[in-house]
Amino acid sequence: MSDKNKNEPILEKRSSRRTFIKNSGLTVGGVVIGGALGSLLSKEEKTTTTETHVHSEATASNANVALMYFTPEQLAVTVAAAERIFPADANGPGAKDLLVAYYIDHQLAGTWGLRSNEYTKGPFFPGEPTQGYQGRLNRQEIFNIGLKGLQDHSVSTYNKKFTELTEEEQDAVLTDFADDKVPLKGTTSKIFFGILRAGTIEGAYADPLYGGNNGMEGWKMKNFPGHQMTFLDIIDKEFTVIEPLALNSQHKH
Repeated sequence: MSDKNKNEPILEKRSSRRTFIKNSGLTVGGVVIGGALGSLLSKEEKTTTTETHVHSEATASNANVALMYFTPEQLAVTVAAAERIFPADANGPGAKDLLVAYYIDHQLAGTWGLRSNEYTKGPFFPGEPTQGYQGRLNRQEIFNIGLKGLQDHSVSTYNKKFTELTEEEQDAVLTDFADDKVPLKGTTSKIFFGILRAGTIEGAYADPLYGGNNGMEGWKMKNFPGHQMTFLDIIDKEFTVIEPLALNSQHKH
């Protein structure tokens, strides 16, 4: 056998691997980061691992569509829960199409999720309602407990996973969490819901650089201009609606 023929299986294997990585969206800037979902490649495709899908037009050529902390199941639950907190309506897209769950995922993977910039040493005392969470857990741990709690409460109440519930049933489960009616180990359902709700709203309106506010649609609903270089050309005019610019937008000088 010639050297050329010997190398053919190796070349085919490398080519197949490159094709898989390219098609599954596992690279961002040439770095494999893991966790990207095959279901994001097709508008209608739905996989058993994620139990959800995101419209392809909302994720095409978007490097933020890659998991940094969540498991696929955690992402699916977060997508469904965030959509009920910030649903699509006549005013514009909801949390799902704004990719809010990816914003939350990316924040959890960093200092916000680890509470690295916060004082987290004891002693721990119950805080006032205005003080927020005063315990030892970081937000990664709170989300792990809270998302599992959403699933467990859904199964015990409706005999279905949270992602399988109707919108009305999902609202009822989330209301139970907001009203602190679901016991959780290490934290409370109210604290988890508060962090989830805050993260959902942040993801809808934060700069797209951070993973949410896909296509700046959150800003467009508010006529928010984003990060403009200057307003000198319109500052003396009546209120003017202008196209928003994100931090990574190409500004024209």
